[in-house]
Amino acid sequence: MSQQDRAQAFRALHAREGLFVMPNPWDIGTARLLEVLGFETIATASAALAFSLARADGAGEVSRDEALAHGRTLADAVGVPVNGDLENGFGDSPEAVAETIRGAVAAGLAGCSIEDTTGDPAQPLYERGHAIERIRAAVEARDAAGGSFVLTARCEAYATGHPEPLKVCVERLNAMAEAGADVVYALGMWKAEDIATLVREVPRPVNVIGGTGPEPLPLAELEALGVKRVSLGPRLIQAALGGFQRAAEELRKEGTFGFMQEAAKLGPLTKMIRRT
Repeated sequence: MSQQDRAQAFRALHAREGLFVMPNPWDIGTARLLEVLGFETIATASAALAFSLARADGAGEVSRDEALAHGRTLADAVGVPVNGDLENGFGDSPEAVAETIRGAVAAGLAGCSIEDTTGDPAQPLYERGHAIERIRAAVEARDAAGGSFVLTARCEAYATGHPEPLKVCVERLNAMAEAGADVVYALGMWKAEDIATLVREVPRPVNVIGGTGPEPLPLAELEALGVKRVSLGPRLIQAALGGFQRAAEELRKEGTFGFMQEAAKLGPLTKMIRRT
């Protein structure tokens, strides 16, 4: 399947009725496992990639080339569309973002997200006008590549501790939608009333990261709120590494193998990962 075919299939998921889930693997094995389990699309996660490399997420420790190579690896491994978590586009300038979009298309990705965060704690969000220009540059690069590539605009007001995150996210994401973004995403938003406001106020499909907040909303409630897409970000690698840590601690402290009661069986796991 060509990149354009995958992008069109990914775009079609956003146009149909109901919510869909876009889980985030971190290597070929986990990507294939999610495909076999029936997920129609998957996505990279900057945190999952960083953790797999023993690096910190969001600290500039993973390069554009590494992120795009990772996206290509996953896209080549599965037959479903792959979305890329490409952080802030790996550069401050609009041209840097456009270059990242061109690289994402060349890597076979069906879409990607671009954040409005600077990485500077003193000024965590780009100035509004500059943030919109960066999305506009991404849109121009998308259109030049054929237009099917799905561009998600992310506002990080919640994630960076802005005092008025809902107001900022609604205003910025509306402007980004007007600039041509296909999907909008406010990382860290978890309250039902905030999600409902974003869905109501911004005329684009809304992505929410699942498993967020003190009492994470289930998929049925997110769908009732009008959410179109639920991604998981680092949730699956958190779950996997949590199980790994518990098993290792049991072995070291207790000398027992109780963790094997919930371990995946090698035979079925091998068949799913190898598609045999």
